[in-house]
Amino acid sequence: MSPSFSHCRLLFAALLLAAMPGVRAEKADRNRPLEFAADSAKVDDLRQLNILTGNVEITKGTIVIRADRVEVRQTPEGYQFAVATGSTNRRAYFRQKRDGLDEVIEGEAERLEYDGRADTVRLINQAVLKRFRGTTLADEVAGNTISYDNTTEVFQVVGGPSSAAPSGRVRGVLTPRDPAASQAGSK
Repeated sequence: MSPSFSHCRLLFAALLLAAMPGVRAEKADRNRPLEFAADSAKVDDLRQLNILTGNVEITKGTIVIRADRVEVRQTPEGYQFAVATGSTNRRAYFRQKRDGLDEVIEGEAERLEYDGRADTVRLINQAVLKRFRGTTLADEVAGNTISYDNTTEVFQVVGGPSSAAPSGRVRGVLTPRDPAASQAGSK
């Protein structure tokens, strides 16, 4: 990869981060119980590990994770970490409402990693992330890996051989915000 190509990718990522302001997740999600449904579950209380398989659906406040398999670990402090993997027919799915806004973030990838302590999500391989304002698709990015930090409101999208975008590059569509709606939401 040439230095100028790498520089362009970093510049695009920086522009993308600036264009997608405020992706703060629901603050109350952290303190909600994690609920799940699956075809089977193995619960290891000693290791604080739950292995869920087959049509797994997890909810934690406004967070929804769907996958073929999810491993959930919990620390002694009560933080939860989940690794979700999709199947050949369907990628793992993540959804979360944004705090104080009528916006939802949805993502899909072959693998999802949710870190409850850091309040981050990573979408790995064939990653796609969408922002809906109400029911309208506003923004969409695709790449090999997408990570976002709900605390700092920072997204990062990286291209690569398993990118959901053609030729392994990062792709995106960003819809301008309606200034009147932004001002009404901040009052």
